[in-house]
Amino acid sequence: MRKKEIKLTPEEVVRQLYVLVLRDDFGYSTDRMELEYAVSFGREKKRADIIIFDKNQTTTPFIMVELKKPKLKDGKEQLKSYCNATGAPIGIWSNGESISYYHRKDPNYFEDIPEIPRADQKLSDILEERWSIADLIAKDKLVTERKSLKDLILEMEDEVLANAGVDVFEELFKLIFTKLYDEMESGRNTKRHLEFRNYGDTETELKTKVQQLFDKAKLKWEGVFTEDDKLMLTPSHLSVCVSSLQDVKLFNSNLDVVDEAFEYLMSKSSKGEKGQYFTPRYVIDMCVKMLNPKEEETIIDTAAGSCGFPVHTIFHVWEQILKRKGLSKSHLFTLDQKPAECIDYVQEKVFAIDFDEKAVRVGRTLNLIAGDGQTNVLHLNTLDYERWDEKTNDNDWIDVYNEGWKKLKKLKADKDSNRDFQFDILMANPPFAGDIKESRILAKYELGKKDNGKYQTAVGRDILFIERNLDFLKPGGRMAVVLPQGRFNNSSDKHIREFIAEHCRILAVVGLHGNVFKPHTGTKTSVLLVQKWDNKLCPKVEDYPIFFATMQEPSKDNSGEKIFVRKKDYPKSAKKEAGVSLVAEPIDHYETTPQNLEEYLLDTHGHLIVKHDLFNHDGTALQKPLRNLAKKRN
Repeated sequence: MRKKEIKLTPEEVVRQLYVLVLRDDFGYSTDRMELEYAVSFGREKKRADIIIFDKNQTTTPFIMVELKKPKLKDGKEQLKSYCNATGAPIGIWSNGESISYYHRKDPNYFEDIPEIPRADQKLSDILEERWSIADLIAKDKLVTERKSLKDLILEMEDEVLANAGVDVFEELFKLIFTKLYDEMESGRNTKRHLEFRNYGDTETELKTKVQQLFDKAKLKWEGVFTEDDKLMLTPSHLSVCVSSLQDVKLFNSNLDVVDEAFEYLMSKSSKGEKGQYFTPRYVIDMCVKMLNPKEEETIIDTAAGSCGFPVHTIFHVWEQILKRKGLSKSHLFTLDQKPAECIDYVQEKVFAIDFDEKAVRVGRTLNLIAGDGQTNVLHLNTLDYERWDEKTNDNDWIDVYNEGWKKLKKLKADKDSNRDFQFDILMANPPFAGDIKESRILAKYELGKKDNGKYQTAVGRDILFIERNLDFLKPGGRMAVVLPQGRFNNSSDKHIREFIAEHCRILAVVGLHGNVFKPHTGTKTSVLLVQKWDNKLCPKVEDYPIFFATMQEPSKDNSGEKIFVRKKDYPKSAKKEAGVSLVAEPIDHYETTPQNLEEYLLDTHGHLIVKHDLFNHDGTALQKPLRNLAKKRN
């Protein structure tokens, strides 16, 4: 094309390969292209990697391509400057791993588009194409562009939301909530066209359409937003956000895509200040696997956050139900219409409580999806059960939570008291920052006392949660709870360990790595698994074996980024047995996508695998197993 010899640098290889893509896949002749096109910025000139000229106005730039910048943010800024300087309506950025397509609506707004038009198409052909759920699956941006939902949210924050004058959490929550509903409706009626999408609408038309969709979602999943909640973004800001989200498939084989986005959004608000941190999903899965909940058993999380423990318990039991019925689990596990037994389980057996209202709304959303419109996630202060009646007599609270409250009341041990319940299983990661100082609350707890029997002036929140959680369990009930490591080691906490041993059998203690809860906190933690004493299920004995183990793999680096399994870490002989894919398939939900993806091992869903040793992956050990320190309790 340039009719001269060119030095074959790595950058030049990428450029030549992309020229082939533009020619062979999109039909653009090389006559319409120019490489290293000079773009004027006043007296300064910069060179754009590839430019495609307009078909009719042959000297007017139509598509700009930027390939040199390795980071999306840098590349997009450079691309925007080229498009603004030349008037090109379409821009493409790629670093060889990820790719992004943009439509320049005006100098300030560059909207994501799913692909560029072919040589025989107009831009409007791309924008007006109607999508079904099958199209979304085939063209999912998290797969085709190898981004995460968190990446897209960061992009929207940088470019739109920071200056939009709105509550970012609320507005993105509304959009994700609306899109989940849209996907579910099309997933269950595969001929329906997706509505959370700009098909060439004006900005005002688009806002009206998305608001109507949001209103339908609120009716389907009640108790997350009020009846009069509206989208507060301006039409132009909303248009940019819709274009960023419309090509993303939120439903997958699990809810990790939205889970990760909600974790990020909530960590920016009040979550970490109360010592509440999201539990990594591999820790949750370990607890679920170890306690092995059954279809007939009730389960509660008393410090639920975004409901990781309940949601993963639901998945675990659903798989048991599907297996029993001889049904297979599809890739769109959470979107599929479930057998009645699966819905009944969510609506009758699964409960959650949290005192953070934002967390409850997120948890309710995820459980409402699973429960097909019903959930038992309640906004209550677990520790201050004496004042629950103030909530349960409040009409506004009852409007939202009454169905779940009616079911929770049936599990009370004493119908006149909010203290004791009859749950089979409890899993929780209670907040372990801050003390409870109200004497009124401390007086309700044995662990509120000192060794001399007098009540303390302040007690760690997590200490009271130990006792409170045991109140929720029936005799023989099982519990997994995350606690600071110090509770197991400190001599000053001996009375806590004695309290636990008096009320239940200690099944296991698993020490987690100090990086597990980074970047939120570096506090070292352990998971305690116990079973409440019961004459039949768990008769009290003085001496018994306890499983002790320590996590050897950090799972995250010191800055809190996940560490993924590389192919070289994996024993070759086990690759076939594990059923894992060694092809660099798409990724759909991780915080940081490694640049050299081909070096990493992917599971059968094409997901990166976090490098930890809490349990086996696909039935094959990837790392050395948990170091078992099993010993007898004396």
